[in-house]
Amino acid sequence: MIHVSGLRKVYGTGVVALDGVDLDVREGEIFGVLGQSGAGKSTLLRCVNLLERPTSGTVTVAGQELTSLDLAGLRRARQGIGMIHQHFALLSSRTVAGNVAFPLEVAGVPRRERGARVGELLELVGLQGKASAYPAQLSGGQKQRVGIARALAARPKVLLSDEATSALDPGTTQSILALLKRLNEELGLTILLITHEMHVIKSVCDSAAIMRDGRVEESGTVAELIARPGSLLTREIFPLPEPAPPGSVTVTFAGQSGEPVVSSLVRKFDVDVDILGGSLEELAGVPVGRLRVRLEGRNSAEALAYLRERGLILEEAR
Repeated sequence: MIHVSGLRKVYGTGVVALDGVDLDVREGEIFGVLGQSGAGKSTLLRCVNLLERPTSGTVTVAGQELTSLDLAGLRRARQGIGMIHQHFALLSSRTVAGNVAFPLEVAGVPRRERGARVGELLELVGLQGKASAYPAQLSGGQKQRVGIARALAARPKVLLSDEATSALDPGTTQSILALLKRLNEELGLTILLITHEMHVIKSVCDSAAIMRDGRVEESGTVAELIARPGSLLTREIFPLPEPAPPGSVTVTFAGQSGEPVVSSLVRKFDVDVDILGGSLEELAGVPVGRLRVRLEGRNSAEALAYLRERGLILEEAR
């Protein structure tokens, strides 16, 4: 659905914001781009709908290469791309209904049709009864729901989210993420979101990329990244003290059966297992985690081979 190839963005001051970014987002998935401030993720998002025109490279959305379009063609293409902003970007002089209706007015949609669509959208995002309220009368979470409704007004195929939850408290953040997940499932939306919060990736994302200094360090489905030895995403989700002590083994597991691994090693191979640290999360309903251990005993090599046979990922510290 979204294909970015060789994207480079250099500002007039010589600052390289994007340095050869390649990215593929599949239709119907939620794709998260994770990175700290200055990583280039916001620039990437603005280049996807060409609010920022890249210095070089191509952006293709729904089979249409946006970087090759003229201004009129780009306007038409953008109707299929919704945008959610970090700080809501609502018009303070307009009511909730007026804010949601604004893109429809610009597109020339008749008044009666606009009214019906606004009603549908407010119900969809859980803001029934708030049509006549003004932004100043709303909570942060309600403002973001208005922003989401407005972004969906033109029935887009793609939704771009620019740090949509970073200005919200944890409880409200979770409700907005749940709403985005529901919209993804019910409307078949493809969602590309940027965030610096690992919680967002863990909660809703099917795939992810990690950006640093204008480059994509790694990308893929969350399941693929978790199963990749040395994955940066795995280290971010399941932090353990670094560097690993010499002679230790870091074991990563994802979705394996509930077999008690440690006690099995002790019984089967007569080894001592010293647990140095660990972290466990549930991703998409699947238990995933990292465990750092040190094995002692003459059958340690056989014990490690047993773990590999069970599909666990091992990283041995030298």
